[in-house]
Amino acid sequence: MAVFGVDYAWGRPGAAALKRAGAKFACRYLSHDTTGKNLTRGEADDLSDAGIWLVVVWESTAKRPLDGRSAGVTDAKDAAAQAKACGMPDDRPIYFAADWDASAGQQDEINAYLDGAASVIGRDRVGLYAGHGPVNRAFDAKKITYGWQTYAWSGGKWDARAQLQQYSNDHTINGVGVDYDRGVKSDYGQWRVGVSPEGDDMPDYVSVGTGGKEQELAPGAWTNVTWSKEYSDKEHQHNDPGGPSLLTGSARYSLSIAVTLDGVPAGTLVQGRVVEVEIEDTSKFQIGPVQDFTSFGDATNLVYNLAADTVEEGKRVRFQLLHHGAADATLSKASAKVFFWR
Repeated sequence: MAVFGVDYAWGRPGAAALKRAGAKFACRYLSHDTTGKNLTRGEADDLSDAGIWLVVVWESTAKRPLDGRSAGVTDAKDAAAQAKACGMPDDRPIYFAADWDASAGQQDEINAYLDGAASVIGRDRVGLYAGHGPVNRAFDAKKITYGWQTYAWSGGKWDARAQLQQYSNDHTINGVGVDYDRGVKSDYGQWRVGVSPEGDDMPDYVSVGTGGKEQELAPGAWTNVTWSKEYSDKEHQHNDPGGPSLLTGSARYSLSIAVTLDGVPAGTLVQGRVVEVEIEDTSKFQIGPVQDFTSFGDATNLVYNLAADTVEEGKRVRFQLLHHGAADATLSKASAKVFFWR
């Protein structure tokens, strides 16, 4: 899965533009800024009325967490007051930003800052925005319950415990600069004015992988990817012994699939798609969006994302790959994450 969202500061794309872009949530600032950076109650109302979830992050200065526990206390008090004024329920988390390439030697100060924040709002509401190192170390030390990891300063690593990922910068929606984010857990800190997610608003979650089992891909033919390892599947959407099906309808869903291919020459077209097959007759299926990729040689990594779709009752979702090389290729590893709502 990935639930697509954005974060932005001074500009305002507007709820209609965000919806057209497929954004399901917006991450917004709390701070001491007085020039328009912060989330306001009016904006929170507009986004909530449009069905867009909100996430909040406190950032005064980039390296504020180095000021330690007392700074965390002060900032958490101010952040909680601002969030409440914007209509955030008092059970929702606040992310606190460590917006630099923080070293392991600076973690003690960051942890003390998070301790200060926890003393005000409770540990279960404390989140950290940072690169891989600080997020990883804060989770290990049990200083945070929520993590929003940026790809910056992360060296291609993602902490599996982080609920949010900022994966791409410098995009534009309705003339406003935004960064792209994805929620990779069902609860990533989202809320609407006066509303915490629950019931139908809180999606179920499937996470599976190939478990290190390689799969041969013949050229010029669509091939089902087979999933043999389950990481999370409480609703038993994936066949426990393994198989290609990811989700059983009827359901609304979004997904993110990462694969690594070997043996595809550089410059070769590779395509991915979802299909919805009939349970009673898998030879009958509907084709979902096709995404094109270009191989860059051995160990080609690609990510297929589908922000939103619906699978009908009596059908299952599968993922297929096709490559346009001249010889067999190998899928060496893959993982799929799916959010779904009944």
